[in-house]
Amino acid sequence: MGNQDKSKNGFLKIMANQLLRDRLQKRIYKIIDPLVKGLIKMGLTPNAVTTIGLLMNIGVAVIFIIGAERGHRGDLSYIGWAGALVLFAGLFDMLDGQVARLGNMSSTFGALFDSVLDRYSESVMFLGICYYLVGHHYFISSIFAFIALIGSMMVSYTRARSEGLGFQNKGGLMQRPERVVLVGVSAIACGLTANIIGGDYKLFIPGIRYHVFETMSIFTIPITGMAILTNITAFKRLYDAKKTLDKKDKNL
Repeated sequence: MGNQDKSKNGFLKIMANQLLRDRLQKRIYKIIDPLVKGLIKMGLTPNAVTTIGLLMNIGVAVIFIIGAERGHRGDLSYIGWAGALVLFAGLFDMLDGQVARLGNMSSTFGALFDSVLDRYSESVMFLGICYYLVGHHYFISSIFAFIALIGSMMVSYTRARSEGLGFQNKGGLMQRPERVVLVGVSAIACGLTANIIGGDYKLFIPGIRYHVFETMSIFTIPITGMAILTNITAFKRLYDAKKTLDKKDKNL
Protein backbone atom coordinates (compact mmCIF):
# COMPACT_ATOMS: atom_id res chain seq x y z
CA MET A 1 0.00 0.00 0.00
CA GLY A 2 1.41 3.38 -1.03
CA ASN A 3 1.74 6.48 1.11
CA GLN A 4 -1.21 8.06 -0.68
CA ASP A 5 -3.46 5.09 0.17
CA LYS A 6 -2.32 5.17 3.81
CA SER A 7 -3.06 8.88 4.03
CA LYS A 8 -6.48 8.33 2.49
CA ASN A 9 -7.30 5.51 4.92
CA GLY A 10 -6.12 7.61 7.85
CA PHE A 11 -8.29 10.51 6.72
CA LEU A 12 -11.32 8.21 6.36
CA LYS A 13 -10.81 6.85 9.87
CA ILE A 14 -10.63 10.37 11.29
CA MET A 15 -13.80 11.34 9.43
CA ALA A 16 -15.61 8.21 10.62
CA ASN A 17 -14.64 8.87 14.24
CA GLN A 18 -15.70 12.50 13.92
CA LEU A 19 -19.08 11.51 12.44
CA LEU A 20 -19.63 9.07 15.31
CA ARG A 21 -18.76 11.79 17.84
CA ASP A 22 -21.10 14.25 16.11
CA ARG A 23 -24.01 11.78 16.14
CA LEU A 24 -23.46 10.99 19.81
CA GLN A 25 -23.18 14.68 20.61
CA LYS A 26 -26.47 15.46 18.86
CA ARG A 27 -28.26 12.75 20.87
CA ILE A 28 -26.83 14.11 24.11
CA TYR A 29 -27.88 17.64 23.16
CA LYS A 30 -31.48 16.45 22.63
CA ILE A 31 -31.47 15.17 26.21
CA ILE A 32 -29.91 18.25 27.82
CA ASP A 33 -31.65 20.93 25.73
CA PRO A 34 -34.57 21.26 28.22
CA LEU A 35 -32.00 21.93 30.97
CA VAL A 36 -30.22 24.43 28.71
CA LYS A 37 -33.48 26.31 28.10
CA GLY A 38 -34.07 26.38 31.84
CA LEU A 39 -30.65 27.92 32.45
CA ILE A 40 -31.34 30.56 29.79
CA LYS A 41 -34.67 31.42 31.47
CA MET A 42 -32.79 31.81 34.76
CA GLY A 43 -30.63 34.44 33.06
CA LEU A 44 -27.39 32.48 33.10
CA THR A 45 -24.87 33.42 30.40
CA PRO A 46 -22.48 30.95 28.74
CA ASN A 47 -19.57 32.48 30.67
CA ALA A 48 -21.47 32.02 33.94
CA VAL A 49 -22.09 28.34 33.12
CA THR A 50 -18.39 27.91 32.27
CA THR A 51 -17.45 29.52 35.60
CA ILE A 52 -19.77 27.14 37.47
CA GLY A 53 -17.98 24.24 35.79
CA LEU A 54 -14.62 25.60 37.00
CA LEU A 55 -15.95 25.97 40.57
CA MET A 56 -17.15 22.37 40.50
CA ASN A 57 -13.72 21.17 39.40
CA ILE A 58 -12.21 23.14 42.27
CA GLY A 59 -14.66 21.19 44.42
CA VAL A 60 -13.29 17.96 42.90
CA ALA A 61 -9.78 18.97 43.93
CA VAL A 62 -10.99 19.84 47.43
CA ILE A 63 -12.58 16.38 47.83
CA PHE A 64 -9.34 14.69 46.76
CA ILE A 65 -7.29 16.87 49.11
CA ILE A 66 -9.61 16.19 52.05
CA GLY A 67 -9.42 12.49 51.20
CA ALA A 68 -5.64 12.67 51.35
CA GLU A 69 -5.63 14.55 54.66
CA ARG A 70 -8.46 12.86 56.54
CA GLY A 71 -8.99 9.50 54.86
CA HIS A 72 -6.85 6.41 55.21
CA ARG A 73 -5.37 4.36 52.37
CA GLY A 74 -8.24 1.88 52.32
CA ASP A 75 -10.98 4.53 52.37
CA LEU A 76 -11.75 5.10 48.70
CA SER A 77 -15.11 6.80 49.22
CA TYR A 78 -13.55 10.20 48.53
CA ILE A 79 -12.51 8.99 45.07
CA GLY A 80 -16.06 7.89 44.31
CA TRP A 81 -17.60 11.21 45.35
CA ALA A 82 -14.95 13.14 43.44
CA GLY A 83 -15.71 11.06 40.33
CA ALA A 84 -19.42 11.87 40.56
CA LEU A 85 -18.60 15.59 40.74
CA VAL A 86 -16.20 15.25 37.80
CA LEU A 87 -19.06 13.98 35.62
CA PHE A 88 -21.42 16.66 36.89
CA ALA A 89 -18.84 19.36 36.17
CA GLY A 90 -18.30 17.81 32.74
CA LEU A 91 -22.00 18.31 32.05
CA PHE A 92 -21.51 22.05 32.50
CA ASP A 93 -18.66 21.90 30.00
CA MET A 94 -21.26 20.79 27.46
CA LEU A 95 -23.98 23.15 28.64
CA ASP A 96 -22.06 26.39 28.10
CA GLY A 97 -21.80 25.87 24.35
CA GLN A 98 -25.48 24.98 24.05
CA VAL A 99 -26.49 27.97 26.16
CA ALA A 100 -24.51 30.16 23.76
CA ARG A 101 -26.14 28.60 20.68
CA LEU A 102 -29.74 28.34 21.85
CA GLY A 103 -29.62 31.69 23.62
CA ASN A 104 -27.96 33.48 20.69
CA MET A 105 -25.17 34.55 23.03
CA SER A 106 -22.17 33.26 21.08
CA SER A 107 -19.11 35.48 21.06
CA THR A 108 -15.45 35.23 20.12
CA PHE A 109 -14.39 36.10 23.66
CA GLY A 110 -16.80 33.50 25.02
CA ALA A 111 -15.05 30.79 22.99
CA LEU A 112 -11.67 31.94 24.35
CA PHE A 113 -13.05 32.17 27.91
CA ASP A 114 -14.40 28.61 27.63
CA SER A 115 -11.07 27.24 26.37
CA VAL A 116 -9.03 28.97 29.07
CA LEU A 117 -11.30 27.90 31.93
CA ASP A 118 -11.38 24.33 30.59
CA ARG A 119 -7.61 24.25 30.94
CA TYR A 120 -7.84 25.63 34.48
CA SER A 121 -10.55 23.10 35.33
CA GLU A 122 -8.50 20.17 34.11
CA SER A 123 -5.33 21.39 35.82
CA VAL A 124 -7.12 21.84 39.15
CA MET A 125 -8.70 18.39 38.87
CA PHE A 126 -5.31 16.75 38.27
CA LEU A 127 -3.83 18.78 41.13
CA GLY A 128 -6.33 17.11 43.44
CA ILE A 129 -5.67 13.66 41.96
CA CYS A 130 -1.90 14.02 42.30
CA TYR A 131 -2.25 15.34 45.88
CA TYR A 132 -4.39 12.34 46.81
CA LEU A 133 -2.05 9.81 45.23
CA VAL A 134 1.05 11.31 46.82
CA GLY A 135 -0.73 11.63 50.17
CA HIS A 136 -1.47 7.90 50.19
CA HIS A 137 1.95 6.92 48.82
CA TYR A 138 0.92 5.97 45.28
CA PHE A 139 4.03 7.69 43.98
CA ILE A 140 4.31 5.95 40.59
CA SER A 141 0.63 6.52 39.90
CA SER A 142 1.03 10.20 40.83
CA ILE A 143 3.76 10.50 38.18
CA PHE A 144 1.45 8.99 35.56
CA ALA A 145 -1.30 11.38 36.66
CA PHE A 146 1.07 14.30 36.11
CA ILE A 147 2.06 12.90 32.70
CA ALA A 148 -1.66 12.60 31.89
CA LEU A 149 -2.04 16.28 32.76
CA ILE A 150 0.83 17.19 30.44
CA GLY A 151 -0.66 15.09 27.64
CA SER A 152 -4.10 16.63 28.14
CA MET A 153 -2.69 20.14 27.91
CA MET A 154 -0.71 19.29 24.78
CA VAL A 155 -3.71 17.68 23.05
CA SER A 156 -5.58 20.95 23.49
CA TYR A 157 -2.56 23.11 22.67
CA THR A 158 -1.72 21.37 19.40
CA ARG A 159 -5.31 21.83 18.24
CA ALA A 160 -5.41 25.50 19.26
CA ARG A 161 -2.01 26.26 17.73
CA SER A 162 -2.98 24.49 14.49
CA GLU A 163 -6.17 26.51 14.25
CA GLY A 164 -4.08 29.63 14.81
CA LEU A 165 -2.04 28.60 11.77
CA GLY A 166 -5.19 28.22 9.70
CA PHE A 167 -6.23 24.55 9.72
CA GLN A 168 -8.25 22.09 11.79
CA ASN A 169 -6.42 19.41 13.77
CA LYS A 170 -8.92 17.33 15.76
CA GLY A 171 -7.67 13.79 15.25
CA GLY A 172 -6.77 11.22 17.87
CA LEU A 173 -8.18 9.76 21.06
CA MET A 174 -8.56 11.26 24.52
CA GLN A 175 -10.11 14.58 23.66
CA ARG A 176 -11.64 16.47 26.58
CA PRO A 177 -15.02 14.65 26.70
CA GLU A 178 -13.27 11.25 26.72
CA ARG A 179 -10.91 12.40 29.47
CA VAL A 180 -13.73 13.65 31.66
CA VAL A 181 -15.74 10.44 31.23
CA LEU A 182 -12.70 8.22 31.85
CA VAL A 183 -11.71 9.98 35.08
CA GLY A 184 -15.27 10.26 36.35
CA VAL A 185 -16.40 6.71 35.58
CA SER A 186 -13.19 5.05 36.81
CA ALA A 187 -13.31 7.06 40.06
CA ILE A 188 -16.95 6.13 40.69
CA ALA A 189 -16.23 2.47 39.87
CA CYS A 190 -13.29 2.52 42.28
CA GLY A 191 -15.40 3.94 45.10
CA LEU A 192 -18.27 1.51 44.52
CA THR A 193 -16.00 -1.52 44.24
CA ALA A 194 -14.32 -0.58 47.52
CA ASN A 195 -17.71 -0.92 49.23
CA ILE A 196 -18.03 -4.45 47.88
CA ILE A 197 -14.56 -6.00 48.18
CA GLY A 198 -12.91 -3.46 50.46
CA GLY A 199 -10.47 -0.66 49.76
CA ASP A 200 -7.51 -2.73 50.96
CA TYR A 201 -8.14 -5.70 48.67
CA LYS A 202 -5.02 -7.02 46.92
CA LEU A 203 -4.69 -9.83 44.40
CA PHE A 204 -1.59 -12.01 44.64
CA ILE A 205 -0.40 -14.67 42.19
CA PRO A 206 1.65 -17.58 43.57
CA GLY A 207 5.32 -17.12 42.80
CA ILE A 208 5.07 -13.33 42.44
CA ARG A 209 6.27 -11.35 45.43
CA TYR A 210 4.08 -8.30 44.97
CA HIS A 211 0.34 -8.01 44.36
CA VAL A 212 -0.71 -7.63 40.72
CA PHE A 213 -3.96 -5.81 41.38
CA GLU A 214 -5.66 -3.83 44.14
CA THR A 215 -8.92 -1.93 44.46
CA MET A 216 -7.17 1.36 43.78
CA SER A 217 -6.04 -0.03 40.41
CA ILE A 218 -9.57 0.53 39.09
CA PHE A 219 -8.75 4.24 39.23
CA THR A 220 -4.99 4.30 38.62
CA ILE A 221 -4.89 1.97 35.58
CA PRO A 222 -7.20 4.23 33.49
CA ILE A 223 -5.14 7.24 34.58
CA THR A 224 -2.02 5.44 33.34
CA GLY A 225 -3.75 4.66 30.07
CA MET A 226 -4.73 8.30 29.74
CA ALA A 227 -1.10 9.34 30.30
CA ILE A 228 -0.06 7.20 27.34
CA LEU A 229 -2.95 7.94 24.98
CA THR A 230 -3.04 11.71 25.48
CA ASN A 231 0.62 12.04 24.61
CA ILE A 232 0.25 9.72 21.62
CA THR A 233 -2.64 11.93 20.47
CA ALA A 234 -0.57 15.09 20.95
CA PHE A 235 2.33 13.69 18.88
CA LYS A 236 -0.10 12.37 16.26
CA ARG A 237 -1.56 15.85 15.89
CA LEU A 238 1.94 17.29 15.71
CA TYR A 239 2.78 14.83 12.92
CA ASP A 240 -0.45 15.68 11.07
CA ALA A 241 0.37 19.36 11.44
CA LYS A 242 3.83 18.79 9.97
CA LYS A 243 2.37 17.12 6.87
CA THR A 244 -0.16 19.91 6.40
CA LEU A 245 2.34 22.71 6.92
CA ASP A 246 4.98 21.06 4.68
CA LYS A 247 2.43 20.94 1.84
CA LYS A 248 1.51 24.54 2.51
CA ASP A 249 5.17 25.60 2.42
CA LYS A 250 5.74 23.77 -0.87
CA ASN A 251 2.81 25.61 -2.44
CA LEU A 252 4.14 29.02 -1.49
